[in-house]
Amino acid sequence: MEHRLAQTPSLPDLIRMKKAVLFDLDGTLVDSMWMWHQIDVEYLGRFGISCPPDLQRNIEGMSFSETAVYFKETFCLPDSLDEIKQAWIGMSIEKYRSQVPLKKGAGRFLEFLKRSGILTGIATSNGRDMVDVVLDALDIRSYFQVVTTACEVAAGKPAPDIYLKVAKSLGVLPEECIVFEDVPAGILAGKAAGMTVCAVEDDHSANVRQRKRELADYYLEDYDRLLQLLGGGYGKEDFGTGTEVFRRNFQTSFHE
Repeated sequence: MEHRLAQTPSLPDLIRMKKAVLFDLDGTLVDSMWMWHQIDVEYLGRFGISCPPDLQRNIEGMSFSETAVYFKETFCLPDSLDEIKQAWIGMSIEKYRSQVPLKKGAGRFLEFLKRSGILTGIATSNGRDMVDVVLDALDIRSYFQVVTTACEVAAGKPAPDIYLKVAKSLGVLPEECIVFEDVPAGILAGKAAGMTVCAVEDDHSANVRQRKRELADYYLEDYDRLLQLLGGGYGKEDFGTGTEVFRRNFQTSFHE
């Protein structure tokens, strides 16, 4: 049974209406946010500094370069900005190659979008070196027409710059895009760009789940269930179970 407000399209219907789907990377397409907490703890530990519990919230949405500045200034680190970034790259590359998977159903969703002729782009706060490793290790580079990092724009998320740049590069208007994001700063960036935003469930941001639901237009718990509703040409065996998968600001719900 499906319940929704009048004139509010379901998420599957909305995706079919849009010309482009834009993705954040870490926590949205790939299950990698756990890794960055480990890296922060290990890196700061080199200087005898404990990782503050609110660190991830404070750096959320910052570009790779902005995060390096934050670390240097906040923790008075002796390393230069380039040394900080190179340390992070070295600590993350092998993990990205061997320990970071696509989120459940994400690969099949990308294939659906490709088959449907819907443009796709990545708008990530991560550094280019690491993005390239992820795309190649998971063999998903061919699914995206545009890949942009926040280091290529004036301001990182929650500023809209990166999403506006990706849309412009794809040749589409902001209102013709839907954004998939896993953290509040990214959701705010998509909304500030004038785009529809779907929040994505991620264990790392479970503590701000309510905030994500309030900010986003839609909430997605499982790409596979979304694909099932889209009719992506995949068998039932490809999908997980679950009853409620996504909703529009608590006003749109889908129940099996």
